[in-house]
Amino acid sequence: MRQVVLDTETTGLSWEKGNRVVEIGCIELLERRSTGRSFHCYLNPDREFEQGAQEVTGLTLEFLADKPRFAEVVDEFLAFVEGAELVIHNAAFDVGFLNAELSRLAAGHGRIQDRCAILDSLLLARQRFPGQRNSLDALCKRLGVDNSHRQLHGALLDAQLLTEAYLALTSGQEEIGFASEPVAVAQQAVRNTDLDAAARPRVRVDDEELAAHDARLQVLHGKDGRCLWLKLESAALA
Repeated sequence: MRQVVLDTETTGLSWEKGNRVVEIGCIELLERRSTGRSFHCYLNPDREFEQGAQEVTGLTLEFLADKPRFAEVVDEFLAFVEGAELVIHNAAFDVGFLNAELSRLAAGHGRIQDRCAILDSLLLARQRFPGQRNSLDALCKRLGVDNSHRQLHGALLDAQLLTEAYLALTSGQEEIGFASEPVAVAQQAVRNTDLDAAARPRVRVDDEELAAHDARLQVLHGKDGRCLWLKLESAALA
């Protein structure tokens, strides 16, 4: 399965109000493994940021002034995501913005969901952690993904973090058919082994080691009279 983990940054929260995409970041996965391929671009939005949006990304109109417009990168972007399953955190937001950008172009570009399947990792997180905060930062903290270097929102950085969080969130899917071939072969080898007939290792302990072991157990027993190991040995001998 080919997946593309995607994130965007925008001039504001609503594409309906004319806000634009200013950054796109994508990471490619093949059979749940990073291929090393990515797509990243900054875009000139031809409009001001809404109040607060600029502080979130750290981007400025001065920085974006010489960057391409969406129309200049659309073919490369669509070629990168074509036919993939897009993994997006809060997919309605990013898909809405990307479709708005596509709608400004000449006819024929369609919608993102006409070209790709969409998987919303926010919905997955809410199913697994109902009633909890499931922002990307919260998810990273909960799943052990290091996001200490995330001081500002950035599309490529967030796509990288989401890749790690998504893989951790969906770990264990090997059991339902997503195992890589080497893992599947190894699992089948275990299934084909007669464990009852397999030779078991034997550990031999000399008298000195046994004496040291017994002495240590007596010390532990003497502290509170509740040495579990001695109780187990007595039960085994009864």
